Amino acid sequence: MCGIVGIFGQDETIYNLLLSLYALQHRGQEGIGIAWEEGGKILSEKKLGLVSDFARKFARNISTSIAVGHIRYSTTGKSDLVNIQPIVLNGLDTKVAICHNGNLVNFFSLRKNLESNGSVFTTDMDTEVILHLIASAKGDIMSRLKFAVSRIKGAYSLVMMTPTELIAIRDPFGFRPLCLGKFKESYIVASETCALDIIGAEFIREIEAGEIVRISKDGIISEKFKDSQEKKQCVFELVYFARPDSNVFGVDVCQARKEFGRTLAREHPADADIVSPVPDSGLFAAMGFSEESKIPFSYGLVRSHYVGRTFIEPSSSERSSEIRIKLNPVKGIIKGKRVVLVDDSIVRGSTSKKIVKLLKEAGAKEVHLRISSPPFKFPCYYGIDTPSLSELIASSHSIEEIKNFLGCDSIGYLSVEGMLKSLGKFNSDMSKYFCVACFTGKYPVPPEDAEFIEQLRLFRNV
Repeated sequence: MCGIVGIFGQDETIYNLLLSLYALQHRGQEGIGIAWEEGGKILSEKKLGLVSDFARKFARNISTSIAVGHIRYSTTGKSDLVNIQPIVLNGLDTKVAICHNGNLVNFFSLRKNLESNGSVFTTDMDTEVILHLIASAKGDIMSRLKFAVSRIKGAYSLVMMTPTELIAIRDPFGFRPLCLGKFKESYIVASETCALDIIGAEFIREIEAGEIVRISKDGIISEKFKDSQEKKQCVFELVYFARPDSNVFGVDVCQARKEFGRTLAREHPADADIVSPVPDSGLFAAMGFSEESKIPFSYGLVRSHYVGRTFIEPSSSERSSEIRIKLNPVKGIIKGKRVVLVDDSIVRGSTSKKIVKLLKEAGAKEVHLRISSPPFKFPCYYGIDTPSLSELIASSHSIEEIKNFLGCDSIGYLSVEGMLKSLGKFNSDMSKYFCVACFTGKYPVPPEDAEFIEQLRLFRNV
């Protein structure tokens, strides 16, 4: 994952860019970078850490009408300053800055080919491949962009800028979200609508799969670079990543999660006293479960909001230490109670095991774990930090084994069919348009070769 934003035509461009990036902080916590036009060149500044830290120290008074920004969550490349985006090229005939959300499944083969032809890479990121492809092509910026996207495969939502225009591109499958908004006479492109809301921008539409949108002083130009094909939007955006107040893929995220919870209650009922979420990711699914089951909803766990998202911490040791200070049970609510504990997913299992233990130690009579997504069995190659089967508990353990490992009294996962049926309630055709490869192993764009998988694993282990 990552969060990306681009703004064109705004008097307070940098201020609104930082606000929008702040709204997307949940999509990554490792670093922030911004780029802007100044004097016909593209300048940039980057920092490890959070948007709030960056904004406090970014005291420059910049007057610009175009800027892009990126929140980093690493899936390829080490977590260090050199791998923070945007990636900027200030060439003699091409000046461009690129922000990328997604993963390119042919990254390594492209990089090998480019290096053999003289390209010199300065980062570990797959995004730099796009920059070199643009630089190696001929013609105007549109010709170069079309050449680049004709070569890359996988998931990519891109926000780019030249000194005169803002550019948005979404891959032909539409794996990752990207939306367009307007504020007064300015335009904004962002990963989620919550980034529009924070500056008071009006949502116009999603950037379509396989579309290039160019925004300049002459207005908006849209062009499809590839014929429409069946979209395969990442369902995990609705399960976990997106903010619940966002609209993603044409769906209100909070309503989707509540519907997952309702379906889960029908598929895996429980005889219990209260329904409690794992805050905050399980909140709306727990509400839906409670409404459907008629079991009272209550907060059995309190979350410290000064701790980040556990799943997207870079290392397992950091995840382990974070969970100890992130959640605390409310003993007066759960003591002696049979608790239905609702969470959005189980990836590695270490977090869930700790939470079940917390509730049992606080006096819960029973803990019935309910998960508002199917078992996460297969690696995602499109932007989620799960590059190896060994990290996924459901890939090598049965449901009963997972229950025993976690220490809960029962466990129930939402089925793939139930998940897609839930989404079909928002649009009868919508259930066809989602990628569920992390649950089924059926990849819309399979990795090109075993080297990609192995190199991706090595990059994540550096």
